[in-house]
Amino acid sequence: MTSTTESTDLQTLQGQLRLKILSLYNQAHAGHIGCSLSCIDLMIATLILRKREQDTFLLSKGHAAAALYTCLNHLGEISDDVLATYYLNGTTLPAHPAPNQHTGIPFATGSLGHGLPIGTGVAQAGKLLGDDSRVFVLMSDGETNEGTTWEAAHFAIQHQLDNLIVLVDKNGLQGFGYTADVMGDTADVRTWNAIGFETVVVDGHSINDVTAAIDQLTATPNGKPKLVIAQTVKGKGVSYMENRLEWHYLPMSEAQYEQAKADVHDRYLASQEAQV
Repeated sequence: MTSTTESTDLQTLQGQLRLKILSLYNQAHAGHIGCSLSCIDLMIATLILRKREQDTFLLSKGHAAAALYTCLNHLGEISDDVLATYYLNGTTLPAHPAPNQHTGIPFATGSLGHGLPIGTGVAQAGKLLGDDSRVFVLMSDGETNEGTTWEAAHFAIQHQLDNLIVLVDKNGLQGFGYTADVMGDTADVRTWNAIGFETVVVDGHSINDVTAAIDQLTATPNGKPKLVIAQTVKGKGVSYMENRLEWHYLPMSEAQYEQAKADVHDRYLASQEAQV
């Protein structure tokens, strides 16, 4: 059971990392803000709380790179000085993750549909080596439209990759509309169950629920790859961004940045500050 203090600490972390994400996008005057805010809680649960040294984490939806960089900065893998170079010429932190620069970014991602195939290969390597490593792959729900995603899924089933944990950031929006309208709901739990994944549906903004799901799925090896379908909100924490397609793309004005910071502060930090 999670204590009140632990829950308060997690909520504070949710707010602090959101503020850092907003700061990065503001200084770069860049887009893809909404998708970073929808998956940051999933990264806290996996990359910060559940990934072990021998495990691999892959952000397949690479357009949410700012959320990844923020988490790696929190973990001490990316310094504050390096983080400040986000999006600048010569940076090691471009708009989509680039490999061979930071330990926590082993592969280039962002061309959607590539993360799961890479992850299945890494998971298969772990099986062949006989180690106890796990692979976490964080995907978007729109990415489940990709044919390569399904080829990799069937490979994982065939090779009984129960060391593979896939998380789908199901915020219901993709580049050109609602995912249900573009190609239908390809992140449906019944479909993934039917082909052989062990699946759980959770509130993707409840860190405790996500970590509990991971613990449940990985408690006992059973030969089935794992899938966490996380119900999320695009732009979570910023009132004018939530469930709005345009915040897949738009940068913020200075006034919008100030409003976004105020929203995050009120939602995640104000009550904690009042208790101090």
